Amino acid sequence: MKKSYRAVRMERHHKRQSGSNLNLVSLMDIFTILVFFLLVNSSSVQQLPSSKDLKLPTSSAQQLPEETVVLLVNKNQILVQGRFIVNVSQVLSNKEPLIKELLEEMKIQAASSLVENAEEEGFDVTIMGDKNIPYKLLRKILATLSAANYTNISMAVMKRNDSPKSSRE
Repeated sequence: MKKSYRAVRMERHHKRQSGSNLNLVSLMDIFTILVFFLLVNSSSVQQLPSSKDLKLPTSSAQQLPEETVVLLVNKNQILVQGRFIVNVSQVLSNKEPLIKELLEEMKIQAASSLVENAEEEGFDVTIMGDKNIPYKLLRKILATLSAANYTNISMAVMKRNDSPKSSRE
């Protein structure tokens, strides 16, 4: 059976328009890259360095930590930004009120800081100290930080779970 002129023309017209297909492989690649980018850059939780032999005190504080110089103090050593500075036993046996090794390191950290107007206002530091360190050590650390113009001192703590008591108690 012979097709009409109109049917042949419509068939030819439909063949021309179905020629452009969407390439889904490259579109999936673009969306995969976009998803990974968003996952990496959408993190609003700040991770503080952790140490197995460091037990932070607990608190009900709600404020999140800021990006600052991190001073880690455990039972054996003092570290700044993950670099060893001095042994705790050496600091406790020394009678001086300041820790000279820590003072030198904090001055180096202050010189490499990119924060504007920090010279007048003071620099920021976060102390991650074990909850069982002696107060004498903490007092020396605070005096040393103050001498190095670190006036905005924060203490890192673990957030306490304050769940409401159940009706069974």
